[in-house]
Amino acid sequence: MRTTSRTETKTVVGLLPDKKITSSAARTRATLFTPQAFLAEVGHGKTMLQASKSQLIFSQGDSADAVFYVQAGRVKLSVLSQQGKEAVVGILGHGSFFGKGCLVGQLTCRATATALDASTILRIEKTAMIRVLHDEPNFAKLFIAHLLSHNVCIQKDLVDHLFNSTEKRLAQLLLLLARYGKDSEPEGNIPKVSQEVLAEMLGTTRSRVRLFLDKFKARGFIHYNGTIQVHRSLLNTVLYD
Repeated sequence: MRTTSRTETKTVVGLLPDKKITSSAARTRATLFTPQAFLAEVGHGKTMLQASKSQLIFSQGDSADAVFYVQAGRVKLSVLSQQGKEAVVGILGHGSFFGKGCLVGQLTCRATATALDASTILRIEKTAMIRVLHDEPNFAKLFIAHLLSHNVCIQKDLVDHLFNSTEKRLAQLLLLLARYGKDSEPEGNIPKVSQEVLAEMLGTTRSRVRLFLDKFKARGFIHYNGTIQVHRSLLNTVLYD
């Protein structure tokens, strides 16, 4: 279906009768802003990054001057303590923003971002991000929804860490990585994630992660051979245990 834009024209006094100009309001209506188009296009402070598997996107301590958006693939966020201990604080997929701290005056990156898979990532300069949040209510609404959803996840993770066993937290993490509980249809299959990464995300040891993975496998909750396939029965250990 072809779409046409309505264009207003005005005849300017003193010009030839057929000399017309187009009003700025008409030009604006002809190129309506959508968040989806903004996040798919480059230019005006936006660049598209094609990251290979394990490629570094930015390091902890780098200058914080941009917000990033995951178009495709997955990104791991990790933090290194002064004692040299590394912890994975997040695995982000399609539709996730990261590097948001620059918007509230954060001068350096608090975490290291690494592509877990071949990934397509949009880099939005800080000034461009602030401008679109100020000028485009629809984009601001989308971004605020992302922030609120992320905040809910952080609170839930904190409660889980305080009150739930490692076994239950591992079950919840596997369900999350398999996208159970998301609006879209669950994927079921988790792309290859090492037991070390799972242990870092849970704050436990690799041996305990392997113990519970073997337990889940024996009970038919999961299958794993390179990738982990999560079955809905694993929900029972989270919801009804």
